[in-house]
Amino acid sequence: MPSHDFRAPRLFVDAPLAQDARVPLDRDQSNYLGNVLRLGAGAEVLAFNGRDGEWQAAIEGRKRPDSLVILQQTRPQDRLADLTYVFAPLKHARLDYMVQKAIEMGAAALQPVLTRFTQASRVNTERMRANVVAAAEQCGILSIASVAEPVPLERFLSQRPADRLLIFCDEAAEVQDPLQSLQGAREARHGIDLLIGPEGGFAEEERALLLQPKILRLALGPRIMRADTAAVAALALVQAVLGDWGGKST
Repeated sequence: MPSHDFRAPRLFVDAPLAQDARVPLDRDQSNYLGNVLRLGAGAEVLAFNGRDGEWQAAIEGRKRPDSLVILQQTRPQDRLADLTYVFAPLKHARLDYMVQKAIEMGAAALQPVLTRFTQASRVNTERMRANVVAAAEQCGILSIASVAEPVPLERFLSQRPADRLLIFCDEAAEVQDPLQSLQGAREARHGIDLLIGPEGGFAEEERALLLQPKILRLALGPRIMRADTAAVAALALVQAVLGDWGGKST
């Protein structure tokens, strides 16, 4: 039997969840349930808040859905691997795609960094958070990844905890077996930061900051990828070797 119910609609609610609790719906949620999904009073959905697991809930409301009554828990809360995806922002639709895929791949946090050749100087973090929630709702994910405000690359590097592993996806690194390259970092116990830069590459002074002995350079094969493609490839590799795909989390 599948562990997830993909037939029932899932809804993220920013409220405590417990049996018999009543959770008010905001206008967008009411419209989505009533006008888009055509659900009325008594229909059941799955609700989660990123803290209390997933719960079966019934819609209440006379003319339109206006609240949920929480019935019973369907899944306990889980915990994502301590993996932060660090990236130079992209423009519009490609950034939306990248955020959605990073969430599907199990990133616990998203950190935009600004570099000399970053394509987009303005980053709509509220839009990013909305995409995080939408991806979690659609893919049965229980935890909601955090979204940080953009910071310059130099500041990110200077402020990050020194005991976290930094994996730098470097297109100039020697091409070798990426799984073998990651095997040597299996003892990382204080979290992982996975960094992919802008499609224009890093400036020389930025590369100088990244070419340090404690930073793991990772080649993603012999082809040059778009940044959103590289995100999926790199996250898959890291999750398979160091993340929670093998049943262990960092």
